Amino acid sequence: MMNSSQSKDEETLSESKHLLPFQSMSSTPPPIPNSTKDEAAAAGGLEVAYESSGKINTIDSDSLEYNEIETLLFSWKKLWRFMGPGFLMSIGFLDPGNLEGDLQAGAIAGHSLLWLLLWATMMGLLIQLLSARVGVATGKHLAELCREEYPPWARVLLWVLAEVALIGADIQEVIGSAIAIQILSRGVLPLWAGVVITASDCFVFLFLENYGVRKFEAVFAVLISTMALSFAWMFGDAKPSGKELLIGVLVPKLSSRTIRQAVGIVGCVIMPHNVFLHSALVQSRNIDPCKNGQVKEALRYYSIESTMALFVSFVINLFVTAVFAKGFYGTKQATNIGLVNAGEYLQEKYGGGIFPILYIWGIGLLAAGQSSTITGTYAGQFIMGGFLDLRLKKWLRSLITRSFAILPTMIVALVFNTSEATLDVLNEWLNVLQSMQIPFALIPLLTLVSKEQVMGAFKIGPILERVSWTVAGLVIMINCYLLLDFFISEVTGLLFAFVICIATAAYVAFIVYLVYRDAAALPSSWRRLLSFNNGN
Repeated sequence: MMNSSQSKDEETLSESKHLLPFQSMSSTPPPIPNSTKDEAAAAGGLEVAYESSGKINTIDSDSLEYNEIETLLFSWKKLWRFMGPGFLMSIGFLDPGNLEGDLQAGAIAGHSLLWLLLWATMMGLLIQLLSARVGVATGKHLAELCREEYPPWARVLLWVLAEVALIGADIQEVIGSAIAIQILSRGVLPLWAGVVITASDCFVFLFLENYGVRKFEAVFAVLISTMALSFAWMFGDAKPSGKELLIGVLVPKLSSRTIRQAVGIVGCVIMPHNVFLHSALVQSRNIDPCKNGQVKEALRYYSIESTMALFVSFVINLFVTAVFAKGFYGTKQATNIGLVNAGEYLQEKYGGGIFPILYIWGIGLLAAGQSSTITGTYAGQFIMGGFLDLRLKKWLRSLITRSFAILPTMIVALVFNTSEATLDVLNEWLNVLQSMQIPFALIPLLTLVSKEQVMGAFKIGPILERVSWTVAGLVIMINCYLLLDFFISEVTGLLFAFVICIATAAYVAFIVYLVYRDAAALPSSWRRLLSFNNGN
């Protein structure tokens, strides 16, 4: 027989308007794990239960009340209750693709691009805060809003592009994790075996959510801490110059020799699937979009949490860049370093010590790969469910989403095996693929967050609007440069060049459509620049 508190919790769940992005096929709400209820009672506040299916169950505690006075006062207890989504989002800034960008920037450019790493992280923070704003203020995540906002053909195209971006990111993440497993097994396990292990581990971690959200979020806390400790250990072994680090962070410096690494740093920070993911994760705390006080408070604490999370990610990325800058800047190995051989180069440079640096690098890389594959799976479920409004069983949704990335990754692992040259070329193409998808996440996000009919009182103001569109325009232009540079150097053959030209024309046409369709959402200065008159 259920006690009164359990009955009340289930009644709250069945009446909630915020079970997003999927609604259950059954009218009966799913059972709430006892561990989650116990944690909610112990916390005396908000508690949540993620589901890997893409649905977020929210559980309210009666003791949490909102009023204008409480909204203005800072509370460490409330900050703790809102902690979680921002750190899950920050994994996108620490995946193997980012680590490869860090090590190449350090080896080729030394400390000279650390200032750009800082500014790129700040730009990424702005975009992620806007994503969180959309999720909290509307009660819907970005993929759902795109489904409602755009006509069917554009909606399907946006979904396909988001899936392609996610698959590209997941291939990098799974391959990175497989490389780490190969390092830690001393080469006994081939790359394809590491891919299988990574895929299996992802399902194991997702199973942990059944034991309560705090335990699940603790898994990510452990993985991020593992990365921080591993790369901090490497940083301590390398002993880079504090003066050079400070100059690198504070003094902007850019040369034609390092422009590709500079563009790569910016391109790695904005991950299309991460923009969709954050807008969904913030709904794990039951916030009523109709109550401005709750929305204001949630946005305040999510902003603090996201800033803390991305500060941690910046420090970790700085550690990696500094280690490779100290060890390989100006050496013959600088242009040959990649994820596959980075551990061996580190071992040759810094030696064994108490713990061989090769294995410390492997542990950090494994933590980065495992954590990013889990959040990638979540993002895939939100993207697919939001755009297509799927109503499938939990295990089937997880299997479909995971297969989208694992099957291509297995093919890649079997074809390329452990060839350093082919994996490096593959990684370059995957970075280009990510860069190409960025406009199709940023433009819908900024369009929606600038619309009063969508955001209501939480539509961004004119100053933030100008800054946001300027940042988006800068990121898009930087990635367009990367695409142009890459294709000029890599594309050969008349037929291939013709196909690329046709694809580029279609690509640009869709971007123009997204911008012109909602011209009224653009800043007034942009409308004048593009010769818009009253949005027409």
